[in-house]
Amino acid sequence: MPAFLDDLEALVKQRTHTCGELSENDVGKTVVLQGWVHSRRNLGGLVFLLLRDRFGFTQVVVNPENAAADIVEAAHGLTYEFVVEVEGKVGRRPSGQENLKQATGAIEVEVSALKILNASKPLPFLIEEDSSINEDLRLKYRYLDLRRPQLQRHLVARHKAAQITRNMLSDAGFLEVETPILTKSTPEGARDYLVPSRVSKGNFYALPQSPQLFKQL
Repeated sequence: MPAFLDDLEALVKQRTHTCGELSENDVGKTVVLQGWVHSRRNLGGLVFLLLRDRFGFTQVVVNPENAAADIVEAAHGLTYEFVVEVEGKVGRRPSGQENLKQATGAIEVEVSALKILNASKPLPFLIEEDSSINEDLRLKYRYLDLRRPQLQRHLVARHKAAQITRNMLSDAGFLEVETPILTKSTPEGARDYLVPSRVSKGNFYALPQSPQLFKQL
């Protein structure tokens, strides 16, 4: 197995649960979560982070009385869409602070270890469910737009429809043949085969050698 696959397998195995999976049945367990920082707020010395992945949200809390100084410092530096890995113990939220709108709203994770997997630059728009974002801006930063919950649901529905169709045709004896895809050119990698756009003069589509844009999702 190539070395990069070993690294990927180790990274995936490190996560014990998704951000939409934990419940009161998990109280007392030590867990590892990975996801995007959806929001951060400071309250009474505590740092509350709402961690997001495509499965949902989990609130994690950094308590300076229990966490190491470097973890507290790192937590204060986090902002929207940082990719982090946290380890901590699942506990019940204080009475009256539950969030009934979230599947994980009855619990929170007190952080004992925090690792920044990828930092984020200032965003052109926030990753929100309902957001009146200019369409041109959304298309320019499509890799961010596709993180919005609404489009995530669209991708899941598309995947399920394609999977059902693929399985049905495969069972019927059909073969799947991959054909080239026209997409935006990327600066790295092998030289692209360019196709001029009839609509936008001077612009080109590209037949990419690798699906780099789609890997970034």
